[in-house]
Amino acid sequence: MPETVEKHQECLKKQREAVKYRLKKLAARQSEITKKSSVIRENIILKYQEIQAALDEDLRITLSHLEMEERAAVSALDGLMERNCSLIQEIEQDLARLTVALDQTDTEPDTMSFFSYPDQQDTESVDRVVNMLNGTDPSSVSLDEVKADQILSLTNNMLLLICSQTPIIKNLIKSYSSEMSLDPETAHPKLIISPKGDSATYTDTWQQLPDLPGRFDTTLNVISSQGYSFGRHYWEIDVTGKTYWELGVTYPTIPRKGTTEDCWLGRGDESWCVEFFDGEYTAWHGGVPHQLPFTKRFCRIGVFCNFPAGSVMFLEADNMTPLFSFCTGTFSDCLHLALCPGHDHSGTNAKPISICNGTSPTRDLCGVAPQKSF
Repeated sequence: MPETVEKHQECLKKQREAVKYRLKKLAARQSEITKKSSVIRENIILKYQEIQAALDEDLRITLSHLEMEERAAVSALDGLMERNCSLIQEIEQDLARLTVALDQTDTEPDTMSFFSYPDQQDTESVDRVVNMLNGTDPSSVSLDEVKADQILSLTNNMLLLICSQTPIIKNLIKSYSSEMSLDPETAHPKLIISPKGDSATYTDTWQQLPDLPGRFDTTLNVISSQGYSFGRHYWEIDVTGKTYWELGVTYPTIPRKGTTEDCWLGRGDESWCVEFFDGEYTAWHGGVPHQLPFTKRFCRIGVFCNFPAGSVMFLEADNMTPLFSFCTGTFSDCLHLALCPGHDHSGTNAKPISICNGTSPTRDLCGVAPQKSF
């Protein structure tokens, strides 16, 4: 008996050491990931700073050229204005002399000689003014508007290029877009699935459909025909005009029958979802709600499944703003897209919920249709 106890004790010690060693390796891995993430973050920040510095330098050079042109134009106009001011002074002096001459009571010979050739003086005065006006035409001084238009065109092209590349994460995540279609054999009888399998619409009429094992009979759910088990995959779902919807991903083992809460998306351990109801967004998994700090009614929701990272991320698709991310570590089965368009709510939620299919660069399909299990 003591020998048996000692053997058991030794076995437990070895198990403890094995678990301790694994714990040590996990902690080391955690530290490694944190350090790598920090380095990546610093490198990205550095690149953005370099981009900003390059743009700032280009802006400085461009503005300096424009300022030089402006100074040259302003200086030229200053010279023309000085010439006009000098002529005004000469005219003012002539007017002053004429005023003095007219006010004199005693006519002097030099004054009389001043009036001897009035027509000739007037002609010379007019010619002088005309020459000045012709030589100081404001339109003779201008900026290089063709060059300015070219600069504006180039900067606009640069803006369009930057906008086409930002947000950077949008191009990256969209590169993982995968084809997806809904499986009508899983759809609740009050859901109409489009012929292409890219939308689900609620109808108040219970359709006479076969009661298949994989068909939801209580919750207004439908899941995709395709399931993915590795790689990275992204889908966008159009929820425009809807006041209530649920969408997410699920294992094919999600319960389909009865009123159990596990049939609802995100209420069991088999699915992850985001719900929009009564103007509020909530993320669900395992029956645990996570209230999201968003009030805007989004038109498109993105779903990004990252098998290597073991995560499901929900995003506002236009700007790729993260809404919520579930980190599971590893997935134990294929993931299928799952949608719930909700009741029509007296016509306020009658619009369909639609998949915006894109081109898939990789096809990491499970290779089987979703299991009709429950």
